[in-house]
Amino acid sequence: MKYMLIMRATDEAYAAFQDVDFDEILEAMGRFNDEMISAGVLVAAEGLDDAAEGVVVDFSSEPPVVTDGPYGETKELFGGFWILDVASKEEAVAWAKRAPMTGPGMKTEIRRVTSIDEFPQDNEWIQKERAWRESTGQR
Repeated sequence: MKYMLIMRATDEAYAAFQDVDFDEILEAMGRFNDEMISAGVLVAAEGLDDAAEGVVVDFSSEPPVVTDGPYGETKELFGGFWILDVASKEEAVAWAKRAPMTGPGMKTEIRRVTSIDEFPQDNEWIQKERAWRESTGQR
């Protein structure tokens, strides 16, 4: 099963990290990623750019409204993710507890990534996606 570990933090937590040496952050994250690679569970990992550089597409109206970041009412921002291929939610939790994300306002959300096999296989859009995945070497 695949699980996404989502890095989340408050504005205050991000502000606190401004004082941490970037090389220390890279070292801690690199060590954690290397442990997951060695264990054979890491599928993907990415960090995200500053929220102020992002945009939001709000579908509350027609046409959708696009707004520049930062986001007005957000209490926590999504800062990056890992995707793990593990045997259970409990194993995903165990990895998340080891993530180098310490301090007030830092959280990791864990969500199972659904498989294409869980959708109706006779659906033409599922069939097209499966063909695209196979043509690009994805599973």
